[in-house]
Amino acid sequence: MSDPRDSPAGGNGFRPVAAPPAEVDLSARRGEMVERQLRKRGIRDERVLAAMLSVPRHEFVPAEFAAEAYSDRPLPIGHGQTISQPFMVAAMTEALQLSGGERVLEIGAGSGYQAAVLSLLAREVHTVEMHEELAVDSAKRLQRLGYANVQAHVGDGTLGWPEEAPFDAIVVTAAAPEIPPPLPAQLTNGGRLVIPVGTADEQRLLFAEKRNTVLSARPLYHCRFVPLLGQYGWKPQIE
Repeated sequence: MSDPRDSPAGGNGFRPVAAPPAEVDLSARRGEMVERQLRKRGIRDERVLAAMLSVPRHEFVPAEFAAEAYSDRPLPIGHGQTISQPFMVAAMTEALQLSGGERVLEIGAGSGYQAAVLSLLAREVHTVEMHEELAVDSAKRLQRLGYANVQAHVGDGTLGWPEEAPFDAIVVTAAAPEIPPPLPAQLTNGGRLVIPVGTADEQRLLFAEKRNTVLSARPLYHCRFVPLLGQYGWKPQIE
């Protein structure tokens, strides 16, 4: 869930606009998003592009932001969380190198959009969300839209989801100060992890791969995400 204040494509806060008229062809907007925001910016995996073309992003944002659903910026979904910008969703998904038979863990369900994209590219997806209301809403939304191979859980995502481990790939959609130790332990040999790591103000998106017991990581992009809260993340601010 990328931070609205910054991202590879920019973004300067939120301004609700009216929902698009019923006659607007949202599938055409989705096609423009894929071609102009994703393919032209370097997303090459055709399976990822097809998944992004298939998933109706407007179904995963509040109604007042529906007209902006296919803009390349994050949008608010409540509880201080966002749906990440399309480019970041595509880039993180592409980095996982999914071929179709994997079991994937997502940390930070949010509205369920990333999980929906992953569900078209993997055999099974588990997504963990700390905010119960978001987890329940995303589970209902994913079920309603037919993404049957996704299971949503409520919990501390920094702990992963050991009940269903190991996973072939893990993607974290919020920023951590470091890679939470439970996550590499829940990867298969050859498993991939994509996670934003850094300070609360700026991070680098890391790609890591596990070989035997060794996790090697390299940076992909500078980015800015909302903080990952939990035992191995940032501590909630007390007001």
